[in-house]
Amino acid sequence: MDERPAPDWLGDVTLGVEAWAGKVEPAPSVEPSSRRRSDDVSRPARSRRRKSRGADPAPKKAPKGDSKSDPEPDQEAIARKILLDTLTGQARSRKELADKLAKKEIPDDLATRLLDRFEEVGLVDDEAFAKAWIASRQPGKGLARRALAQELRRKGIDDEVAREALDEIDPDDEREAARVLVRRKLRSLERFDDQTKTRRLVGMLARKGYGAGVAFGIVRDELALADEDDAGGLMSESDL
Repeated sequence: MDERPAPDWLGDVTLGVEAWAGKVEPAPSVEPSSRRRSDDVSRPARSRRRKSRGADPAPKKAPKGDSKSDPEPDQEAIARKILLDTLTGQARSRKELADKLAKKEIPDDLATRLLDRFEEVGLVDDEAFAKAWIASRQPGKGLARRALAQELRRKGIDDEVAREALDEIDPDDEREAARVLVRRKLRSLERFDDQTKTRRLVGMLARKGYGAGVAFGIVRDELALADEDDAGGLMSESDL
């Protein structure tokens, strides 16, 4: 009997059918080495090109507050604006303006130069300021010369300048302002006796800058007028 080598699929029906039908799986294809090398080389190159085409990193910003990059502020312009803003709507004495600039850390030499210039053009005038201050405080608040002098001194007005402005106050106007104050205050003191009224009214005038002699004289006169008015009112009622 002719002995032949047994096929590989012997004993396996599935392999035998596939062999009979001629179904043999092709061997796996192997890419040429040159192609693999070109792909291997080109792949990282393409990756590098993609990275190079990416967005450029954001430029570094200079840190805030860097004195080398920030422009120096114009101190003179700042000082001028401070002065103009402070003078808007209300007159100010030179001392008030100087204190404002010092608070804003404006150098003394620059502040002096600007205040001198503002005086030259009439924007700073202590004489005019003193007169305007007296005109508003004397009739409105009923302040006497002594109280007004203290206020002007606190505003930095020179004593000589203040004295000249205070000398323009009419003594009659000063006494009339005191009388108006006493009459207003008397309305709230009706339940007190004359001694208590006198003490409180004189104390009020003293705080307004009136001397003791002037204050007592005005209070005495106003209390006498008030008593006459009360007496006249009672008499008219009895006549009815």
